[in-house]
Amino acid sequence: MKRREAVGAMALAALGAAFKWTPAEARRVAGLVREAATPFAPSFFTPHEWETVRLLVDLIIPRDERSGSATEAGVPEFMDFMMTDRPDGQTAMRGGLAWLDNECIERFGKSFVTCSDGERTTVLDEIAYPKKAKPEMSQGVAFFNMFRDLTASGFWSSKMGVDDLGYQGNTFVAEWKGCPPEALQKLGVRYEG
Repeated sequence: MKRREAVGAMALAALGAAFKWTPAEARRVAGLVREAATPFAPSFFTPHEWETVRLLVDLIIPRDERSGSATEAGVPEFMDFMMTDRPDGQTAMRGGLAWLDNECIERFGKSFVTCSDGERTTVLDEIAYPKKAKPEMSQGVAFFNMFRDLTASGFWSSKMGVDDLGYQGNTFVAEWKGCPPEALQKLGVRYEG
């Protein structure tokens, strides 16, 4: 990205902060961030929180044979943007990340990022399934639900996520043939012709 384009993107970003963002706009901004020559510097998350976020999103959506990981799709950058733009979610996010660290420190004597994969999985399994969670885990469950929703929103609104879904967008239909006969039969209706 040339200097002039970068300055223009920053000016547009400052102007756009006053408006609600659509998924397409969020994808565009995330793309600009990834193209920038300097590494992304979060504006909301502290360095420790940033490390936790990057680790946690990849535990939720890891790299597989169909697509890359949530981090590769730009989900942490998306979350930082969303938290900067949504003050009403900031306390829940910060509190949830702190809760996760405190839970790991109480159990294993170390923060979430320094725990082993098995230790992380132990904690996450207790908050990832709300119907199975113990009442004393309610704060963790609420945080993880919010975090998982943001992770999914960020991933499936990214180019990588859209490709993973196989979504082709609005496509032209040359001829409308109507509903399939099975659907008409199930509804008990038919075309009069």
